[in-house]
Amino acid sequence: MLVIIKSGPDTTEGKRGVKTAGDMAADIALLQNAVYFAQKDRMGGFCGTIHVLAEDCRLRGLGETDIEGGIKQIGYDELVDLMVKDEKVIGVL
Repeated sequence: MLVIIKSGPDTTEGKRGVKTAGDMAADIALLQNAVYFAQKDRMGGFCGTIHVLAEDCRLRGLGETDIEGGIKQIGYDELVDLMVKDEKVIGVL
C-alpha cells in the first residue's frame, strides 16, 4: 500500500497521513509541503519506505544534505510507477 501525503508536518492532515501509513505498514510518497517530513529527524522510527518528490524538494530549497538518509528521491515518472504498482493508494491531502 502507498500513502500519498501533500500536507506539511505542521498540519493535522500531514500528521494523520504519517500515522495512517505507520499503522498500516504502508510506504509513503511525500509531495508538495509534505517534503518537509523528509528533513533529518522528522520521521524517526518509521519502518516503511519513504519516497520524496525531488522537484518539490528543490522548489522548497531542500538539498541533498537536508534529506534524511534512506529516503528515496523520485521524479514524477517514478511516482506514477509506484501508484500503478501498488494494489491500494491512499491520498492524504
